[in-house]
Amino acid sequence: MHRRTLLAAGLAMPALGARAQAAWPNDRPVEVIVPYPPGGGVDILARLVMPVVAERIPGMRTVVTNRAGAAGQIGLEVIFNAAPDGYTLGATTMPAHSGIPLERPARYRPLDFTFLANIVEDPNCIYVRTESPLRTLADLIAQAKAKPGSLDYGTTGIGSDDHILMLGSEAAAKLPPLTHVPFAGSAPLIPQLLGGHIDTGVGNTTELVTLSREGKLRGLAIAADRRAADLPDLPTFREQGFDVVASAQRGIIAPPGLPPAITARLEAAFREALADPAFKAEMARQFMPMRPLVGAAYKAEAARVDAQLQALWKVRPWRG
Repeated sequence: MHRRTLLAAGLAMPALGARAQAAWPNDRPVEVIVPYPPGGGVDILARLVMPVVAERIPGMRTVVTNRAGAAGQIGLEVIFNAAPDGYTLGATTMPAHSGIPLERPARYRPLDFTFLANIVEDPNCIYVRTESPLRTLADLIAQAKAKPGSLDYGTTGIGSDDHILMLGSEAAAKLPPLTHVPFAGSAPLIPQLLGGHIDTGVGNTTELVTLSREGKLRGLAIAADRRAADLPDLPTFREQGFDVVASAQRGIIAPPGLPPAITARLEAAFREALADPAFKAEMARQFMPMRPLVGAAYKAEAARVDAQLQALWKVRPWRG
């Protein structure tokens, strides 16, 4: 009798799991964890895309939760270690996603997440205040070589995509290290640059477009394979003799082991959402350049960025 009871229980467990998956996402709201403070690029992206995705999955309700701290590490650890039941998703940005475990111990493995969809690829750029004597990338390189230690640059943090760009640029131009001034985001960085307290800023094109049009900032180089439509006068690194391409790639992930049925429904919804004309128009209005990559394509890109970052770490390691 006892043996038959155990057997019945064992047979029932898969059925219970199947029923739970079939009920998804009707049991409760899906929490989308953003590992950064409100108002930043990753946060805005999550709040823009998730309602569009939810429209395509009957019964889906989403709530965005900011779990900032340790340059994104806290939130990423929460996402990674959550139950893979479809009720916890998260937002992330490359290359910082892979950089944290290089710098220090972390309770997640960068490539073991379930990669659902990359949405944005926002190229990095170097910019200065309009009245800066640095007019070109060549000017910056010449001064850095002639007067080592005379230039500094602000970024959104140690190990951020901005910081990674400068490390790669220093390596490509064979420069002595410039002085790094990390900030907790672009909001505190920009006033310091405009006030003349730092020489250069490093960020993404979304930060530069408006201030460039207002005549307050001027770009020196964009780390893209072509000029940005919103910044047509800003030359690329390659145009100026340096093979440097770097960006912030922002997307949506889930914990490892997300059931295939739930993964498939989410991937299909993301494909539809990212092709939606109204969503694409809103992304353009927000100056968020899109690069849709869904499922396996997103994971392959994450693996490429991870390998690139590890190679850079060997020649220009950094510490958090």
